[in-house]
Amino acid sequence: MAAAQQDGPERDRRRDGRPPATGPGERLALNGMGSFEWDLGAGTMVLDEAGLAVFDVAPEEFDGTPEGLGLRIPAEDAARLNESVISVLDGGGDTYGSYFTVNRRDGSDQWTHTQGRVLRHPDGRPYMIVGIVRDATPELAHATLLRKLETARAQQTTIVQRTTEALSRAVTVDDVTAALTGAGALERLGADGLALGLVEGASIKIIALSGESLEILSERKFTRLDGTLPLSQAVLSRKARFVTSLTELGGEFPLLAEYLGRIHYDAAAYLPLIAQAKAIGGLVLFYRRRSEFSPEERNLCLGLAGIVAQSLQRALLFDQEREFATGLQAAMLPRRIPEITGGEIAVRYHSAWSGREVGGDWYDVISLPRDRVGLVVGDVQGHDTHAAAIMGQLRIALRAYAGEGHPPSTVLARASRFLAELDTERFATCMYAQVDLETGGVRAVRAGHLGPLIRHTDGRTGWPNVRGGLPLGLATVFEQEEFPETRLDLVPGETLVLCTDGLVEEPGTAITQGMEALAHAVRSGPQGAGALADHLSDRLWERWGSGDDVALLVLRRAPDPGTHRAPRIHQYVHQADPEGLSEARYALRQALRDWGMPELADDVELAAGELLVNALLHTDGGAVLTMEVLPEPVRRIRLWVKDRSSVWPRRRSPGEAATTGRGLLLVDALATHWGVESRGDGKAVWCEFDADGSPRSVG
Repeated sequence: MAAAQQDGPERDRRRDGRPPATGPGERLALNGMGSFEWDLGAGTMVLDEAGLAVFDVAPEEFDGTPEGLGLRIPAEDAARLNESVISVLDGGGDTYGSYFTVNRRDGSDQWTHTQGRVLRHPDGRPYMIVGIVRDATPELAHATLLRKLETARAQQTTIVQRTTEALSRAVTVDDVTAALTGAGALERLGADGLALGLVEGASIKIIALSGESLEILSERKFTRLDGTLPLSQAVLSRKARFVTSLTELGGEFPLLAEYLGRIHYDAAAYLPLIAQAKAIGGLVLFYRRRSEFSPEERNLCLGLAGIVAQSLQRALLFDQEREFATGLQAAMLPRRIPEITGGEIAVRYHSAWSGREVGGDWYDVISLPRDRVGLVVGDVQGHDTHAAAIMGQLRIALRAYAGEGHPPSTVLARASRFLAELDTERFATCMYAQVDLETGGVRAVRAGHLGPLIRHTDGRTGWPNVRGGLPLGLATVFEQEEFPETRLDLVPGETLVLCTDGLVEEPGTAITQGMEALAHAVRSGPQGAGALADHLSDRLWERWGSGDDVALLVLRRAPDPGTHRAPRIHQYVHQADPEGLSEARYALRQALRDWGMPELADDVELAAGELLVNALLHTDGGAVLTMEVLPEPVRRIRLWVKDRSSVWPRRRSPGEAATTGRGLLLVDALATHWGVESRGDGKAVWCEFDADGSPRSVG
């Protein structure tokens, strides 16, 4: 204790040095507790034998002053105790109490508690402090133990909560192992290392290892379930085993001894994973600097094993169901894609990353009569095995209707009727196109589905306006089985892309954003159908299609560059694409420059513009522009503009004030020859230019 000097009368001390009794006729003499009287005026202190024992001071050593006791109190504690006393004296208080440390002779520190009462004159001036001192070590030791236990319980509760939260998001077995071995997982479990094994027949397969030096255990990835190793013993007996000496464990299990010397852990808990009264695997938690497992720690390990076991059981059941569902879905999709002449086809299918990874998206490529091919992408509502089953039946029905040679509108009308008769509430969207790769003609129909994207030979992309009807099934329910056809042309070298909405949709964003991203990816992608399909999958599906299934079909018509002596270019110009005209003119001029005939560029470009404008203004669709070199008998340029109208153009003689009607007159004046021919379901207007650039003479 530290001295606090205050004025006040002195009190006589007893001749024997003992303080007066604090009670009538009694002296406080309790085990581990002593009393004192502190004369503030004289600066002296009387301490009984029990009090001296608390301070571990012999009677002959005590000089009767507070400073004599202060030698046993650390300076920091003495300052804090002195501050408490002064605060009470100056503040007019009556009592104080404080804990401090006493340095005993044996070098140990003893927690001590003092409690004093201030005696004051009538005018309030203090003159004496009487009180007790006692050994508080047992009291504080118990409180410290309680705090440690409370802290341990809080830590255990946190471990259980965080582990449960992490595993609650695990769907597959891979998800479970990722939750147990990912960043911060060992800290979350309160362990330094981990090994997880699953029972497979008569063996245990280690499926996860985490922790320093534990990778060597992968050498025994498969072990027999025969009790020769501690984990298999725990699984067979269904009893946990807590080991605090891995060296002794090696003596009991010789097969493990060679590994235990190479891993740096002191203790381990071998825990069976029990789910539905069946041992499905085992979990080993490794620890450093641990010499015992308290009852609370054992219960924690058992609780963690129960949580892991339940998560693994759910994951195993999910994986089994997913394997069945994906197998069903794979059986519903076409096993192979037929080979085609005049082009190349690539298909890709991606399952959603969430859920059962099975849904109603599908694709199909159908060989049709007269060397045509049918292309289908569709999406049955839902993401479950029922959607996959409906998809399989609908795909087969649509394939059958298409294979019978029906026009596209009839194929979708019958497919809608078929789906409505399946007694299901599901509907389906679909895009179906019949393609003639010899002529490039495309007959496309939509049933509530995304239309096709076309990449032209010059790299431009466009979404042609394909008219559509209601989704399959709904069209029949609402008695609107009308699916109007749209005629398109796919020139040599152009690419047709069909996909389901999973490739262009992301929750919370407009589908137009996804369509723009798809168009950009197609423009920047490689030429080949397979390489382009991979490019789109890598760029878009992993970007925002992971939450939905994706079916992708890419068809590229074989390019037709002609030969070295007779080169050829093709270009398709959409009716509602003003940029297409300028792009076509540029392509013609560039080709003539490459072919060594730049002097024809002005005449050919002007004639092509007139023919294209006539086709786009007076027909009901786009036009295909072809320019080729005819080397025999005289090298010349031939220009073709093909459209789908059967009405032939006629040359007129417009009046002086007329603003139209001079197109064919210009062509006739510029070209050496021109004419019109029937081509399939339309016509082609052609004109020729001699390589020397001389125009036809006009009489």
